[in-house]
Amino acid sequence: MNVLAIGAHPDDLEILCGGTLAKYAKKGHKVFMAHLCNGNMGGKNITPEELARIRDREAKKSAKLIGAEALGPIAGDLDLYPTKEMRIALIDIIRYAKPDVIITHSVNDYMPDHTITGQLVFDAAFTATLPLYKTKYPAWEKITPIYYMDTMAGFGFEPTHFVDITEFFEIKKQMLLCHESQYKWLSGHHQSDPVKMIERISGFRGFQCGVEYAEAFAMAKLWGRITLENLLP
Repeated sequence: MNVLAIGAHPDDLEILCGGTLAKYAKKGHKVFMAHLCNGNMGGKNITPEELARIRDREAKKSAKLIGAEALGPIAGDLDLYPTKEMRIALIDIIRYAKPDVIITHSVNDYMPDHTITGQLVFDAAFTATLPLYKTKYPAWEKITPIYYMDTMAGFGFEPTHFVDITEFFEIKKQMLLCHESQYKWLSGHHQSDPVKMIERISGFRGFQCGVEYAEAFAMAKLWGRITLENLLP
């Protein structure tokens, strides 16, 4: 099975579904980790260009830990918009990965890049199935099930599925720790230590479903995207 996870920035996937992706990889599935924005605004006292280069290296290092392939970006931070050009760029990411399942942001999350990512994925995932809609890659005709990730801090999110990541929490942490450029930034600007944040979020979701650590998801309950099989690991 091909698994395509699409986040807004480098480190979003690690925070919100890193344990699940590690679990997929351990089970032998092919995992693609895409970030649509290059992360060039997530810092200070550094040029955006240099920060983007650093964050690209960090994203690839994190993906390598689980044998995943890193894809993207298609825009700078806060330059992601629901335009035709960006939808086409995302369509080609989808057509390249040929996913059996897509994981992405909820459209109710806390900042524009996250919510627009969710919207773009919804639009592009259907368009990618159409053979007459020509882009760089041929159509991937499977109408792929979509699972939305938890929101940051869980606000406004009602899970339909949980994944037990207790066995994979340490690798989730190691994946997040690959994003060294974000330690001080998140602790300062967001007033949240990254490791403590994932411990609290994963611990809370685990408490809800009776395990030590879990990640939460909501299936897109839409015609053509619902399967009888739970595609989460």
